[in-house]
Amino acid sequence: MSLLASKSPLYVATKSLGALYVFILFGLFLDSFFMLEITDDAQFYANISMFVGFAVTFWQVNKRVKEQMIFAVIIAIIGEYLFSIVMGMYTYRLENVPHYVPPGHALVYVAVLYFSKASAIVKNRAFIEKIFTIFIIVYATAFLIFGNDVFGFVMTAATLFILRKKPRERLFYLTMYITVAYLEIIGTNYLCWKWPATAWGVFDFLPSFNPPSGISFFYFLLDLGTLWFYKQRHKITWARMKSLRKIRLNKNISAN
Repeated sequence: MSLLASKSPLYVATKSLGALYVFILFGLFLDSFFMLEITDDAQFYANISMFVGFAVTFWQVNKRVKEQMIFAVIIAIIGEYLFSIVMGMYTYRLENVPHYVPPGHALVYVAVLYFSKASAIVKNRAFIEKIFTIFIIVYATAFLIFGNDVFGFVMTAATLFILRKKPRERLFYLTMYITVAYLEIIGTNYLCWKWPATAWGVFDFLPSFNPPSGISFFYFLLDLGTLWFYKQRHKITWARMKSLRKIRLNKNISAN
C-alpha cells in the first residue's frame, strides 16, 4: 500500500512518524550515557545505525525526494557547525558534530514531508492542525511555567504567528515542531547533547530549558534552504507547478 495514497491516517502516521520516532529512540540510545557504560565507541555505533537508516530511506524515495535529502544533509552540515561549534548554541557530548546528525536531519525532513502530504492526512488537515496547535501551546506553556523556558516560548510564539498566514505550509511545520520536540527530549535525556541555561549562553533575558520548547524554529531554516536549492535546480518545473496551482485555485474560487 502506498503511504501517500493510503486512506488510513493511522497507517500513514505509523509508517512515517512512527517509524522515525522508533528509529530516533534506538539510534540516539547508541550514543547515550547508557552505552558509555558498555563501550567507548558509542558514537561510532550511532553513526553506523544512521548511515544504514539513511541508505534504506534514500533507496525507497523518489528522485525528487532523493535530491532534497542530499540538499538537507549539506545544509545541515553547515548549520550544525555554525550553530553548535561556532556560536555555541548547544553542545554535543564529545563537543563535536556527530556524523549521524546531518543525515538525521534529512530523515526528519522526509518523514514529516510524507506524513503531511499523505492524502489521508490532507483530508483531515483542519482537525489535525487544530490538535497539533493546541498540543504545542500547552507544551510550550508547560515548559515556560515549570522550566522558565522563555527562549523556547518566544520561538514557539514566533512560529505560530508566522504560520497564521501560511495555510499551505502550516501542517508540515506544526508536524515538524512536534517531531523536533520529541527528538530534543530524547537526545537531551540520553545526554547526547545539552542546551545552556540561557539562549546561546549569552542572552540572560532569555532563560532556556534543556531543551528549549520551540527550537524547531531553527529547523525551519533547513527546510526552507532545502526547498530553495530544489527550486534553483528546477526553475522551469517549479514555475510550471506554480502556474497549475494558480489555475486550480482560480477554478475553485469561480466554482464557489
